[in-house]
Amino acid sequence: MKQASATVPMAWRYAGDQVRLWRDGARVSRDALATEAGYSVDYVKSMEYGRRKPTTHLLQVADQMCGAHGKLLAATQFLAPEKYPARSAQYMAAEAEAVAVFWYEVLLIPGLLQHESYVRALMAENCPPLEDTEIESRVRARLDRQEAMKSRRATIYTFVIHEGALRSGIGGPDVMRRQLEHLLVLADLPHVSIQVVPHGRGNGIVLGGPFVLLDNPDHTRYAYIEGQSTSVLHSDADAALPLVLKQTVINRHTLSATQTASYLGKVASER
Repeated sequence: MKQASATVPMAWRYAGDQVRLWRDGARVSRDALATEAGYSVDYVKSMEYGRRKPTTHLLQVADQMCGAHGKLLAATQFLAPEKYPARSAQYMAAEAEAVAVFWYEVLLIPGLLQHESYVRALMAENCPPLEDTEIESRVRARLDRQEAMKSRRATIYTFVIHEGALRSGIGGPDVMRRQLEHLLVLADLPHVSIQVVPHGRGNGIVLGGPFVLLDNPDHTRYAYIEGQSTSVLHSDADAALPLVLKQTVINRHTLSATQTASYLGKVASER
C-alpha cells in the first residue's frame, strides 16, 4: 500500500481513515460506497488513505451508509483549507503585532503589496497544484493582510524591492502592469515606504535572497527567512544581527521614494 506523503494534512489522513474504519465496521464495501457516491473506486481509496482530501459529499454518503449519525460528517469543519501554510503561522502572528516591518524581496513582489491578479497568478502555478478552495482561502488571507496593513497607521512598513521582481513577468504583461500601478497606490500611504534597488547596484549582496525584520511592542526583533520548502523565524538578537547588517548595506543602494515612484511609472508604461 502506498503511504500518504508527510506533506499531506493530517486532517485528510484522519478523516479518510475514519471513513475506512466506519465502512469496515458496517460491512460496506469500497465498491458500494463508490457507486453510491458516484466516484471511482480508486478515487474513494485515495481519499480513505489521505492522498486526497475527503469531500463533503463522500462524508455525507458514508455517514448515511455506515450509520455514523453525523460523526463522519462532523469532520468537514476540520478539512477547511488553512489560511496559511503551517510553517508560516508563527510569522503571521508576529507580523500582526509588529510596530515596524522591513521587507526585502529579490524576485517577487512582497506579499503585503501584491495585487489580487498577481496573487492568483502565483497560486495557480503552485507545485504541487492547490485545490481551488485552498487557492481562494490563501488569496483571501493575503488580501486581508494587505487591508490590515492599510489600516494600521501606527505601524511603519518599509519595503525594498530589487528590480528583478518588477520585471519577473508573473502572470503576463497585464498582470504586471496592474501590479506596478498597485505599488504606486500603496506607496502613497503615509506609513508605507517602497523603494527599488536597480539592476547593477550592490551586486552580490542584494541578490542574496529575501528576508523580513519585525520589531514588536515588547522590543523583540524577529528575523524571518523563507525558502521553497522551509522557513525560519529568529527571535534571538545574535541570529538576527547578520540580516540587520545586510539591511543597512542594502539601504545604501536603493532609489529614494520619489525616484522609486518615477521608476515604477516608467516600468509600468513599458508593459
